[in-house]
Amino acid sequence: MIDYFLNNIWQLWALLALFCLILELTAGDFFLVCFSMGALCTAVVSALGGNIYVQLLVFALTSVLCIFFVRPSMLKKLHGKNNERLSNTEALIGREGRVTQTIEQGGYGRVAIDGDDWKSRSADGSAIAVGSRVKVVSQESVIITVEPC
Repeated sequence: MIDYFLNNIWQLWALLALFCLILELTAGDFFLVCFSMGALCTAVVSALGGNIYVQLLVFALTSVLCIFFVRPSMLKKLHGKNNERLSNTEALIGREGRVTQTIEQGGYGRVAIDGDDWKSRSADGSAIAVGSRVKVVSQESVIITVEPC
């Protein structure tokens, strides 16, 4: 059994490459893809008859080179110049929505943005009527601050 694995270790490297690619789907930061590329190159070296030390060296070198040279260019290409990826409510700032419940003067109301209904208040404390278009200017916890467009 061990002889089989030693003679076909390239299959383990190929499985590692596939496993890293699958895990990369959950992360999306192009880090695990580098290890996948290292494992794929190592599978080729192993299939061509390289010993375990050569395989480990190829895996380490390919992975490190990929992290330093391929990953930054891929991140720049796919995420643009903006390295800061906004998520959750931070991504709402600057978005436009429609008032669904009147925002009372100095009080609160509701604003719909992409099907989500948010508790909101006016930036200057004035009342905003139902149906008005508003723009999100800030966010604090689950309350957004809006101003008319």
